[in-house]
Amino acid sequence: MRKHLKKYLPNHDAVHDNRWLRPFRNSLLHPRLWHLNRHSAAGAVAAGLFCGLIPGPLQMIGAAICALVFRVNLPLALLVTLYTNPFTIVPLYVLAYQIGRLATGDQTGFVDPPAFDMTRFVAWTEAMQTWMIGVGKPLGIGLVLLAITLAVAGYVLTKAVWRLYLIRAWRQRKAR
Repeated sequence: MRKHLKKYLPNHDAVHDNRWLRPFRNSLLHPRLWHLNRHSAAGAVAAGLFCGLIPGPLQMIGAAICALVFRVNLPLALLVTLYTNPFTIVPLYVLAYQIGRLATGDQTGFVDPPAFDMTRFVAWTEAMQTWMIGVGKPLGIGLVLLAITLAVAGYVLTKAVWRLYLIRAWRQRKAR
């Protein structure tokens, strides 16, 4: 399993030689951040799935911080955040909103945003702020719950798949 993943992940030397990362060299060159085993891979998948739901370009920064704090595989954590992209982010946020509605007991349903009106821009801005505050609580709670669920599921699934791969490899070796 390690052979297959190492083909796609950057190596230790790429960070060592990068002049932009030189100030962070002591932290980024910790051996556990680059070692790939089932524990570091499962933690990296969990960190990447959790941080993938962070809005905007902060996903990879969040995943890198989680990898540094929990000492899991850094490149894999960064790679896993890419499950959110322009095609998947809207369905994931709608799902998070629905989860948040269930968690908060909100029975109102989804309310459409106010229509843009240039002639009454100030009134539209106030209506838009009210709409965002109404959507914000269920969405925020739903994003945290969905991120935790994805992280736990990714951790368990990665451990299980790695274990099954090892068992298969042991059996093949024993058969030879």
